[in-house]
Formats: sequence, C-alpha cells, structure tokens
Amino acid sequence: MLKFYFNGSPNPTKVALFLEEAGLAYEPVKVDTRKGEQFAPDYLKVNPNGKVPAIDDNGTIVFDSNAILLYLAEKTGKFLPSHRAELLSWLMFVASGVGPYSGQAVHFKHFAPKDQNHDYAHNRYQYETDRHYRILDGHLKDRRYMVGDDYSIVDMALWGWARMVPFKLGDDAFARYPNVKRLVDEISARPAAARAIALKDKFTFKAEMDDEARANMFKHMTTKVA
Repeated sequence: MLKFYFNGSPNPTKVALFLEEAGLAYEPVKVDTRKGEQFAPDYLKVNPNGKVPAIDDNGTIVFDSNAILLYLAEKTGKFLPSHRAELLSWLMFVASGVGPYSGQAVHFKHFAPKDQNHDYAHNRYQYETDRHYRILDGHLKDRRYMVGDDYSIVDMALWGWARMVPFKLGDDAFARYPNVKRLVDEISARPAAARAIALKDKFTFKAEMDDEARANMFKHMTTKVA
C-alpha cells in the first residue's frame, strides 16, 4: 500500500486532497516536524531534504508535493488536463513562486523573532505573495479552473496554499482576490477536501511553538552559516 508521509501543513494537505479525490488506498504516516521527526534517519532515506510530504508507492519514492501530484496524476490518469504545456507552466508557478513566497510571508509575519527588525524581509515577501495572487486572480477572472475546463492537480496545488491567504496576508486579504477565493471555496466544499483537512485530526501533533519546535522548524536560528 502507498505510504503517505504528512502533517497538516499546506503542502501535505494538497497531496491528501488528491489521494482522497482519486480514491486511492494509502497508509498515512505522521511526521511531527515540531518534534524533529523529519530528521530521523529512516525518514531522511525517504526524503533527504527532511520535509513533508513524501510518498512510498511500493518502493517508488517521490518527494515534493508538486512532484507527487504530477506522479500520481500520470499514474492514475486522473485530474490531468490535456493542455500539457499550460499544466506544467502553472504547476511550476505554484511550485516555484506561490509556495516559497507564501512560506516566507508566513515566517516573517508570524514566526520571525520579534526583537529584531525584519521590516525589509517582511515587506518583500508580503509584496511578492500579493503579486503572485494578483496574477492568479487575473488568470481566473474568465475561467472556472486553472487549466482548461476541468478540475486538475493545478487547482489542488493552488488550493493547498490559497486557502490560507488570510493567515499569510491579513484577515481582509481575500477581498483582493475574489476569483481565487471563488476557486478555494468551490474546492473546500468538496467532500474530499474536508477529509484531506481532517486527516491530521486522527493523529496527535505537537501544538506548542516552544524552543524545541523553533529549533526543529527553523534551524537557521541556531546555526550560523555566513
């Protein structure tokens, strides 16, 4: 059976959405990143990058959420639009832009040490995250889904991060991206999305962002490179 290494963060949740939508049998394997389980030797054999998600599909290992979505779509033939060039363009836009900038926006908004001046970094990542969502909103203005006329892995990839727009950019941020919100609301209303979000609740994850969690989540805070 396919093993799915996950926690409740955006990247694993979008893979959980595909698994639930496709009706694939899988074994969820909890990786508690606040406890540092992503650095366990056995897990690093699965994902040398020490991140979630990853899958082990009967010996075929895939890591990075967008690579997993593409692998599973190609394997099953589901949620894979025929517009291949457009699919790859927007999937990589999410992978290389939306995800990384969103992650940094969250970090500098919520987790960077408050006793240091992070105004430049905070503004940069807020600006770039907003810029990416404005591009997405314009793209979705005259279309229901990201690629072609059908719900696809690109929509799933976007949903994983886009449903957390208020956490990244402020409580009123969705008002700036009505077309993105429309897509997020449509996907979130799907039964598979509810199951994907609820998956984490079947397990116990460390909730406290204490010194141990910060040391495991943000190793740069304890390790100086330059």
